[in-house]
Amino acid sequence: MAEGSIVAGVLAPHPPHLVYASNPPQNEPKAECGWEVLRWGYERCSKDILAQKPDVFLVHSPHWMTVIGHHFLGLPHFKGLSVDPIFPNLFRYHYELNVDVDLSLMIAEEAKDLGLTTRIMRNPDFRIDYGTITTCHLMNAAWDIPIVSISSNNSPYYFSNEVGQQQMAVLGEATRRAVEKSGKRAVLLASNSMSHRHFVTEPEIPEDMSHEHVYHHGQYLWDMELLKLMKAGKAREMLDILPEFIEMTVAEVKAGALTWMLHALGVPDYPAEVYAYGTVIGTGNAVVAWHHEQNRQEVAAHG
Repeated sequence: MAEGSIVAGVLAPHPPHLVYASNPPQNEPKAECGWEVLRWGYERCSKDILAQKPDVFLVHSPHWMTVIGHHFLGLPHFKGLSVDPIFPNLFRYHYELNVDVDLSLMIAEEAKDLGLTTRIMRNPDFRIDYGTITTCHLMNAAWDIPIVSISSNNSPYYFSNEVGQQQMAVLGEATRRAVEKSGKRAVLLASNSMSHRHFVTEPEIPEDMSHEHVYHHGQYLWDMELLKLMKAGKAREMLDILPEFIEMTVAEVKAGALTWMLHALGVPDYPAEVYAYGTVIGTGNAVVAWHHEQNRQEVAAHG
């Protein structure tokens, strides 16, 4: 078997508004328009990622929260209705997806060997969280590629940002080892926004973009600082300031998806590609890709 590889990693936020605005047949509510910069950025990113022919998408979502350990889907097929608990008026999505159970089990085993507590979700009635559904839909609306879904353990909230991010770094290493052993081409999806202070009311027409803007300027400046580091290929420096960023902006990256992904990529030192940045109810959202395989090929070509 050929060695597997991580093709790319994507910071892939999950505002349900983006699915709502694109009016897929699976979602019951319908919109007129909205959040075009982010949606069109997602479309460009999806096109580039799918062109690299991945075998599997691995997604880490903050909305599958687990208190004890890191959990993985362990059945080959799930089907159901996903409803956003905050925005049921926008997101009531009928999903049907396939899971790469072999890779799920391999990552769980590697994580266990590295000292993490793991569990396998084998309840056929388990409802997949809306973060996973939204991110996977926006990256691959055809749903013709299996996924591995990973929970977000609550260690950043029960202990500290630093302890939580350390656990996610170990989980990233376990993910890389499992992918390499699997022989598969994997894309990692860190399903979270950046700054996460948000408004608590929405306009009468949710897609009315005259009401959409960043929550406050300080939050925006922090988002720009992180994006600047991503574009400069300074993932290590970004990880170093992440605990402060989380405290200052109530950032959703606290749940660990970004740290997991960057460590699975080996903490990349090459520039990421920023496809879009925009706000949704005031939160900062960026679609950013680290094209890992392309970077390796470019390095090899230039000796």
